[in-house]
Amino acid sequence: MVMVDEDAKPLNYVHETVLRKRKVNEEWAIKKRERVDAKKRRYAENKKFAIKRPEQFVKEYRDKELDRVRARRRLLKLRKLPAIDLKSNLLFVIRTRGKNDMSPQTGKVLRRLRLRHILSGVFLRANDSVLRMLTSVEPFITYGYPNLKNVRELVYKKGCGMIDKQPVPLTDNNVIEQALGKYGIICIEDIVHQIATVGPHFKTVASFLWPFKLKRPERFPTMKKKPYKNGGDSGNREEHINEFIEMLN
Repeated sequence: MVMVDEDAKPLNYVHETVLRKRKVNEEWAIKKRERVDAKKRRYAENKKFAIKRPEQFVKEYRDKELDRVRARRRLLKLRKLPAIDLKSNLLFVIRTRGKNDMSPQTGKVLRRLRLRHILSGVFLRANDSVLRMLTSVEPFITYGYPNLKNVRELVYKKGCGMIDKQPVPLTDNNVIEQALGKYGIICIEDIVHQIATVGPHFKTVASFLWPFKLKRPERFPTMKKKPYKNGGDSGNREEHINEFIEMLN
């Protein structure tokens, strides 16, 4: 004799048309993804064989040379200015533009800052050396003073550690303890504390963190090279960097 559990709940019934619609939507999504991937491959192949006109080479060379000259002028101007009174020792730097019009020297500085991609971000300690580098690549970056809320959200939401030159999400405190335990840093909150307070192990922790990949919002405008203080998008935003981080986080 089979015993029937009187308290057993009946299974949720899903109508056949709903199941069919789900299947059709899944198939459509797969086909759309395949079409997009195929389009990207075709674009990459066509780009390899694209023929550039001579005037394009001339324009690219002039733009890169102009970027190099302007970088030198900005550095000379910085040397003549009095010491900058910084409101915080902590900076968050975001790359806002690609490699168009970029001189090789600018690209080298961006690689030193670990800003290899658009909308990648890093924490830096503010000092004379860092400020010189930021000034030399100012049209391609924006930076400012992040608050504790944004430091914590960036580390918790997008934080990855560099393990064997590969990004590893900070979802397990064991990963942090193995990499930074000898400095007394054993959990993600210790990382937040070192970054937010620019602690004694700031450089080690900042180097351990993989550059943050920020989210590109819909209808993201092209970032202007003009300084933020003059109505553009580049350079020092001071505390207003927090609004920009929240838009991209």
